[in-house]
Order: sequence, then C-alpha cells, then structure tokens
Amino acid sequence: MANATDTAPAKGGTTVTSTTQHDGRTTIEDGVVAKIAGIAAREVAGVYALGGGAARVVGTIRDALNSTDLTQGITVEVGEKQVAVDVTIVAEYPVALQTVADGVREAIYRAMRDLVGMEVAEVNVTVNDVHLPTDDAPDGEPQAGRVQ
Repeated sequence: MANATDTAPAKGGTTVTSTTQHDGRTTIEDGVVAKIAGIAAREVAGVYALGGGAARVVGTIRDALNSTDLTQGITVEVGEKQVAVDVTIVAEYPVALQTVADGVREAIYRAMRDLVGMEVAEVNVTVNDVHLPTDDAPDGEPQAGRVQ
C-alpha cells in the first residue's frame, strides 16, 4: 500500500498525513490541538492559571461545577503542516516571568511535536496577571500590614 497523500483538512480540523504504509487519513480537530496546548501550559511550574480576567471568572464557575475548560486562554491557528499557539497566563508571584514564559513555550512546542505531530511556527505567551499568595485569603480576614 502507498503512503496517504490526501492532506485536505476537514472543516475545523487539520489532516495529518500518515507515515505508515496503510491507507487512511487522520484528522485532528483544532479544539484537540488547543486542549493539548492548554494541558502542557498548565503543567509548567509558576503558571497559576490560564486566560484573561473574564475567562478566569467563567473558569472559576466551571471549576466549581467540575467542568474545567482546558482550552481557556489558548488560541490556535492550525495549517496543513504547522501550528501557531497564543497563550495567556497568570504567573505565580515571585517567579521570574521570562522563565515561566520560556517554560510554557517549551512545553507547548514539545506537546505539539510529540503528541500532535506538527511543526510549531510560533508560541506567543502573554502574562496578563501575577497571582499573589494573599489573593487566596478568605474575604473578611485581615491581611498582615507592613506596620503595626
């Protein structure tokens, strides 16, 4: 049998040409690519959350309902052979922001290459907030001040 050569993507997905000697085509939906990128980004030390402010509010509600959106904060553009990923993160304080961004970039590159089987055109990381440990204190509980 010959290698699969039909690379016309299905609507909303991308087709990955088979490298085996069997006929057929594999289509990977864009949402799957975004989910894999989201999982990879969340695994990086120093990433507190993904997404902007409004997305995180919706994400908090989803988390309370045990329905986490793993694509939150992730945008992908998938071509025939390449993928580009934009990711928005909230970093934990006091991590080095560039180090976290580099870790996210590397994790997504690796996931796209190893799991999706596509070349990565670029991974753009936006740090839109920093999470402080005091942000987790329950409302109404006094915060420690600098002076007494």
